Amino acid sequence: MLVLGTSLTAGYGLELDQAFPALIQGKIDSAGLPFRVVNAGVSGETSAGGLRRIDWLLREPIAVLVLELGANDGLRGQPPVEMKRNLQQIISRTRTAHRGARVVIAGMEAPPNLGRRYTREFRQVFVDIAREHDATLIPFLLEGVGGVAELNQADGIHPTAEGQRIVAENVWRVLEPVLVEAVGRNDGRTERGNDGTMEGRNDGTPNPGTYPNC
Repeated sequence: MLVLGTSLTAGYGLELDQAFPALIQGKIDSAGLPFRVVNAGVSGETSAGGLRRIDWLLREPIAVLVLELGANDGLRGQPPVEMKRNLQQIISRTRTAHRGARVVIAGMEAPPNLGRRYTREFRQVFVDIAREHDATLIPFLLEGVGGVAELNQADGIHPTAEGQRIVAENVWRVLEPVLVEAVGRNDGRTERGNDGTMEGRNDGTPNPGTYPNC
């Protein structure tokens, strides 16, 4: 299972085993499900950056893709239509490389200072992609964490360890039925692409800029 995302996935400011993908691995193991989670979170990653990386990541077998991209597009005020196009291409390439791969997409919210129209269009991208691509939607990845000071680090953006535990619960509620169905239909296997290795995450160092990145 590949988790492609931003520093929210990488666990910025925390140990790797405190990030939600590692917590999800623990839940998978406890449930006896045959999946290995690969954390492909990178600080500052945008949907365009994820698209540039996806072909290399697809060299490994993937049964489920969890797509956590878009937060930095929103922070930078990137056009939602461009973000949607990038996310759609990531999904299409994944399913071309690994037929039958299931996709879970994490919904995000744009900063309110970008205006009502932008925030509405941004939010709708995730809903539309889930519907148009037969993907499963996590309505809002940071539900119960975003805007809660004690659950975020000093930057007010990146979750604390406790915040990551709540994020993991948000993901698991949606993800568990997808994994169970995948096992039931094909024993959790997809077609294998070219051999290759991959690293789970970067070192969590934010990209330079005048705003914080996810």
